Amino acid sequence: MTTVNIHEAKTHLSRLLKQVAVGEQIVIARAGRPIARLISYEEQGKERVSGQDRGLFTVPANFDAPLPDEVIAPFYK
Repeated sequence: MTTVNIHEAKTHLSRLLKQVAVGEQIVIARAGRPIARLISYEEQGKERVSGQDRGLFTVPANFDAPLPDEVIAPFYK
Protein backbone atom coordinates (compact mmCIF):
# COMPACT_ATOMS: atom_id res chain seq x y z
CA MET A 1 0.00 0.00 0.00
CA THR A 2 1.46 3.31 -1.12
CA THR A 3 1.02 6.50 0.90
CA VAL A 4 1.15 9.91 -0.80
CA ASN A 5 0.47 13.43 0.41
CA ILE A 6 -2.36 15.54 -1.00
CA HIS A 7 -0.10 17.64 -3.23
CA GLU A 8 1.47 14.55 -4.78
CA ALA A 9 -1.98 12.98 -5.26
CA LYS A 10 -3.23 16.07 -7.11
CA THR A 11 -0.08 16.31 -9.21
CA HIS A 12 0.14 12.63 -10.15
CA LEU A 13 -3.51 11.53 -10.14
CA SER A 14 -3.30 9.82 -13.55
CA ARG A 15 -0.30 7.75 -12.46
CA LEU A 16 -1.97 6.83 -9.19
CA LEU A 17 -5.14 5.75 -11.01
CA LYS A 18 -3.08 3.44 -13.22
CA GLN A 19 -1.65 1.82 -10.08
CA VAL A 20 -5.12 1.44 -8.61
CA ALA A 21 -6.38 -0.13 -11.86
CA VAL A 22 -3.93 -3.02 -11.43
CA GLY A 23 -5.02 -3.65 -7.84
CA GLU A 24 -2.86 -1.41 -5.68
CA GLN A 25 -4.38 0.70 -2.90
CA ILE A 26 -3.22 4.28 -2.38
CA VAL A 27 -3.51 6.10 0.95
CA ILE A 28 -3.75 9.89 0.72
CA ALA A 29 -2.39 11.69 3.76
CA ARG A 30 -2.38 15.24 5.11
CA ALA A 31 0.71 16.06 7.18
CA GLY A 32 1.51 12.35 7.36
CA ARG A 33 -1.93 11.43 8.73
CA PRO A 34 -4.07 9.16 6.49
CA ILE A 35 -7.35 10.79 5.44
CA ALA A 36 -8.50 8.77 2.41
CA ARG A 37 -7.93 5.52 0.57
CA LEU A 38 -8.03 5.26 -3.23
CA ILE A 39 -9.17 1.79 -4.30
CA SER A 40 -10.45 0.16 -7.44
CA TYR A 41 -14.19 0.59 -8.03
CA GLU A 42 -14.71 -3.10 -8.87
CA GLU A 43 -13.46 -4.15 -5.43
CA GLN A 44 -16.33 -2.43 -3.60
CA GLY A 45 -19.42 -4.20 -2.37
CA LYS A 46 -20.96 -7.53 -3.18
CA GLU A 47 -23.06 -8.45 -6.15
CA ARG A 48 -26.78 -8.32 -5.40
CA VAL A 49 -28.65 -11.58 -5.19
CA SER A 50 -32.14 -11.42 -6.65
CA GLY A 51 -34.86 -12.48 -4.21
CA GLN A 52 -32.68 -12.57 -1.10
CA ASP A 53 -35.37 -10.75 0.94
CA ARG A 54 -38.27 -12.81 -0.34
CA GLY A 55 -40.76 -13.50 2.43
CA LEU A 56 -39.70 -10.60 4.66
CA PHE A 57 -42.66 -8.48 3.55
CA THR A 58 -46.05 -9.30 2.15
CA VAL A 59 -48.23 -6.83 0.30
CA PRO A 60 -51.60 -6.50 2.03
CA ALA A 61 -54.64 -7.62 0.03
CA ASN A 62 -56.15 -4.12 0.25
CA PHE A 63 -52.95 -2.35 -0.92
CA ASP A 64 -54.60 -0.67 -3.91
CA ALA A 65 -57.98 -0.04 -2.27
CA PRO A 66 -59.22 3.55 -2.20
CA LEU A 67 -58.05 5.60 0.75
CA PRO A 68 -60.54 6.59 3.46
CA ASP A 69 -62.20 10.02 3.09
CA GLU A 70 -60.39 11.41 6.16
CA VAL A 71 -57.06 10.74 4.46
CA ILE A 72 -58.04 12.14 1.05
CA ALA A 73 -59.88 15.27 2.31
CA PRO A 74 -56.76 17.33 3.26
CA PHE A 75 -55.47 17.07 -0.33
CA TYR A 76 -58.53 18.89 -1.69
CA LYS A 77 -58.61 21.86 0.70
